[in-house]
Amino acid sequence: MSKKFKLGVVGNPIEHSLSPFIHSRFARHENINLEYQAYKVEKDNFNNFVSDFFTNPNAKGLNITLPFKSMASKINGKISEEAKYINAVNTITKFQNSLSLETTDGSGFMRDLEINNIKVAGKNILIIGAGAAVESILYKLVLNNPNTITILNRTQDKADKLQNRYVEQKKISLALPANKNFDLVINGSSAGLTGDFKAPGDIQISNKTSFYDLNYSLDTTPFCDWASNNSSLVYDGIGMLVNQASISFQLWFDVVPETKKVLEEIKSLKE
Repeated sequence: MSKKFKLGVVGNPIEHSLSPFIHSRFARHENINLEYQAYKVEKDNFNNFVSDFFTNPNAKGLNITLPFKSMASKINGKISEEAKYINAVNTITKFQNSLSLETTDGSGFMRDLEINNIKVAGKNILIIGAGAAVESILYKLVLNNPNTITILNRTQDKADKLQNRYVEQKKISLALPANKNFDLVINGSSAGLTGDFKAPGDIQISNKTSFYDLNYSLDTTPFCDWASNNSSLVYDGIGMLVNQASISFQLWFDVVPETKKVLEEIKSLKE
């Protein structure tokens, strides 16, 4: 019998994570024998949990979700340039006796945009929110040469910090531009999941604008409900979730899993 690899996702809360479902499907399609579990851990026990997890000789990797991505970037291991820059790690891989620390969120997001034929280069982008979800994608967005990125957030300090981090690129504004249509509107705020979504000010959009919610739900999110009144080009974060998971899976096993079937299976759960 083939070796059974031990993997999992760590977070708090973690009960509604789709990661075990996604990775079990990847493993089945790729004929890889693994056990992937969700682990709810308290903050003061996070480092001990990770250390103990990787003492198991079959332990191959961990996904890290909120609120531990920043803490994971401090773990002793080889951290990628992107993960170090954004101070967040969502994928840990064990190679012999050392750990590799990566973030796959930004790449998963960009891959999903590409799948949905959403262009970034030369486009005007509005981002609503400035929390951890936005930080996880901003590095890759900036690298893909948009014309402008406007960030609107209820707490000005957080938006200021993001702008200052990318000040050399001169791409990010914190005020709505006059007479400029947005090509892509990204929601990274918690308003995407709670109550009715209200647009932050008089934003310039059209029926050609694409809308992307970094949040995901088996129900339609309030942001996607609102966006659907303005455009048919509306997407939630499930595509990003599956694509970032596929990149994690590739880091662990050096194979690129099929994502289309898994996305179809998740969409069937919605129905």
